[in-house]
Parts: sequence; C-alpha cells; structure tokens
Amino acid sequence: MTMKVALFGTSADPPTAGHQAIIRWLSEHFDYVAVWAANNPFKSHQTPLEHRVAMLHLLITDINSSKHNIGLEQELSSLRTLETLEKAKERWGEAEFTLVIGSDLLAQLPHWYRIEDLLQQVQLLVVQRPGYAIDESSLLFVQNLGGEVTVANFIGPDVSSTAYRESGDKEALTPLVVDYIHKEHLYKCLSENLTC
Repeated sequence: MTMKVALFGTSADPPTAGHQAIIRWLSEHFDYVAVWAANNPFKSHQTPLEHRVAMLHLLITDINSSKHNIGLEQELSSLRTLETLEKAKERWGEAEFTLVIGSDLLAQLPHWYRIEDLLQQVQLLVVQRPGYAIDESSLLFVQNLGGEVTVANFIGPDVSSTAYRESGDKEALTPLVVDYIHKEHLYKCLSENLTC
C-alpha cells in the first residue's frame, strides 16, 4: 500500500494553537506528516527562521499523537514548493504526497513557481481558516490546470500568527511557545507593550 505523506510548511511567525490543531488533524488522516518552517516569498517575516524552527519543534513535541507520525523535516524548506516536493520524493520515494495549504494561500497559487508542474505531481488539501473564505475562482484555476484539490472537513481555531503579532493575543499560542518567546525576547514590542 502506498504511503500517504502530508506536506505542511508554514511561516510559523509564531506557530499557533491553530497550526497545532491542523497538524494533529493531519496525523489522524495521513501515514506521515512532514512539517517545516518556511520563508514565504509573499510575506515579510518578523522573526529569523531559526527561531521559527525552534518554536515549531516545541509545538510538534507537544502533540500527543498515538501514531507518532509527525516530524519536523526542516530540510524540505525552500522558497519554491516544487523544490520541496523534489526533496520529499528523494526522502520517501513513491509515496503519495498531499500539499496542505490554508485557505488564505489559495489566491496566491496562480503566482507560484511552475504551478502547473507542481499540481501534476501533488494533491492539494485546503484547510479552511476562519476569516478566509474558500475562493471558488482559485479552486477552479487549480482544477483547470489538472490539479486534484480537496477542501478538508476541518476548520482550524480562530487564531492566527498575524493576530498575535498585532495584538499580543497569548490565547493564540501554546504555553511552550509563549515561554520560548519570553526566553528569547522575541516580538519584544508586544511583550513590553511598546509601540514599534
């Protein structure tokens, strides 16, 4: 039987309880969940990648998955998802790969590097994020390119990295990530209530 691998890259700036819920859900539906922190060329990042990787590691180790099928696979990280997929194929061979993206990224897909090539090689799973409706025209675009796209029957909690960076909502984060942020003095403006 072909191994089913979920590929889930995230900016993780910082990783939230929402990311954790998605990863936990993926672990119940796939044989293996490969997670990594990435630099998204369409976003500006507030925190250096090494800190985002460390926080993501803490987030993953805090998930009690009975399958033990979640791994931080930082070597998959690339600015181009097609390169990530090539690395995944080197690692897992003939596995069936599903690229997991949030509904907020759906509209960016037409601008991705060699998107047609990518969609021929990987299935797409869109996770609905509160506040980001599924863009039907983007779904149609993916399907017209021959891509296989599924909308997950799961909606993540209403938390986001952006909301944390803008308002310091600690409910968005897990305790281990909050502790790391304080220890490393990240997002300093928030923790000290300064205007930056």
